[in-house]
Amino acid sequence: MKKKLFRHIVLSLGLLLPGLCAATAILTDTSKNPVPEIHYEYIPDLSYNEVEARLASLESNVPLSYNKVVKSFIDYFTVRDRNYTKLMIQRVNLYFPIFEYYLEKHGLPDELKYLSIIESGLNPTAISRVGAAGLWQFMPSTGRLFKLYQDFYIDERLDPYKSTEAACIYMKSLYNQFKDWELVLASYNAGPGKVRRAIRRSGYKKKFWEIYDFLPRETRSYLPQFVAMIYVLNHQREHNLTVDHVLYPIKTDTIHLSNYADLKSIADQLNVCYEDIRNLNPSLKRGAIPPHARSFPLRIPVDKMPHLTANRKQILDSAAVNGEEELAKLATNEAGSTYGRHKVRHRVRSGEVLGTIAQNYNVRVSDLRKWNNISGNLIRAGQSLDIWISSGSTQAVANNIPSSPKDIPATKTHLVQPGDTLWEISLQYKGLTIEKLKQLNNLQNNKIKPGQTLIIG
Repeated sequence: MKKKLFRHIVLSLGLLLPGLCAATAILTDTSKNPVPEIHYEYIPDLSYNEVEARLASLESNVPLSYNKVVKSFIDYFTVRDRNYTKLMIQRVNLYFPIFEYYLEKHGLPDELKYLSIIESGLNPTAISRVGAAGLWQFMPSTGRLFKLYQDFYIDERLDPYKSTEAACIYMKSLYNQFKDWELVLASYNAGPGKVRRAIRRSGYKKKFWEIYDFLPRETRSYLPQFVAMIYVLNHQREHNLTVDHVLYPIKTDTIHLSNYADLKSIADQLNVCYEDIRNLNPSLKRGAIPPHARSFPLRIPVDKMPHLTANRKQILDSAAVNGEEELAKLATNEAGSTYGRHKVRHRVRSGEVLGTIAQNYNVRVSDLRKWNNISGNLIRAGQSLDIWISSGSTQAVANNIPSSPKDIPATKTHLVQPGDTLWEISLQYKGLTIEKLKQLNNLQNNKIKPGQTLIIG
């Protein structure tokens, strides 16, 4: 009804344009009491074939297949949610130069830079409901696999530079598996296992649109959105997608800091907006450089570097005392926190439940769930659980380790059992430490495996 009324008003004033969806019009009245100006945005109505021809003209190393599904997403981005598309137009200059640098460095197609729009809306601090984070939406486990460090203070999945390089390495590894960019994109969304399963269920077809019906629902729309966004951002003018301003990155310099520093204190003393400092360093989740930091690269506006250099000691001394105690308390008490703890592994025995295990280790059930991605209370005999215990704890580890260490046997060796760690083994024998174990066995890290014989004396 409202649409009909508007159409009637426009027609009566002779302002309706050919092919108009929502015209940019100024409604006026020649009477003594003029009607206030009302602006309507003109949205061009392009045919299926016009869009197809424009998409085909784009050069791309990634196939830009076109069909009704892709057209529906083009319509969504150009008609139904124009504000979202305009926001992306405003943000692209902030992050596309970073993406382009790393894509070229790793020899990947430049068009992959558009993928972050579909993943995160170019928001470096985006967190999904399942815990994926950053511009490239890495899950915690996948992030760690690609060396993106995460703890209470820092989450490198939120770092635009490190996460972009990790995404490039991941996409390159996916291409080495599938040799097809459409399947790479599907795998980036669903995981390579689900794409392989779709390939099997399709009768071993090898193209995205051939396995389309066997992919997860979200993945079926993922590639079409990607193609649609490439089209829209390359033909924004033709769809009257204009913005008042675009965002550009602040020119920055880097100072490497070790030990705790509060960002708000630094911002105040540099006379910089705190939000600007936070936005330049999105991986600092708590607005502070952690006390365990070693040469953390803090980005600040380049024009503030001379003042920081001239007053470095005074500024950093002030930043070193503001809020550390409160954050350390939060870090210790947060569910699933590993701050100030070290990891041991517990092998579940028959009859054990999360409550008794938590009590034995002096941790909370909520911690056990977080550390091991457990949603309920179900655990099974033989299952291994990661448990982070407080440093200096003298408690026996869920009865897996004797409450008092024993003498080193005459063989001076220990046969590694399933679930053993160097820390647990060191607690079993008098005078044995992790460092000594590593030295005696020429170990470069803490990795050991069941059946391995270790020298212990």
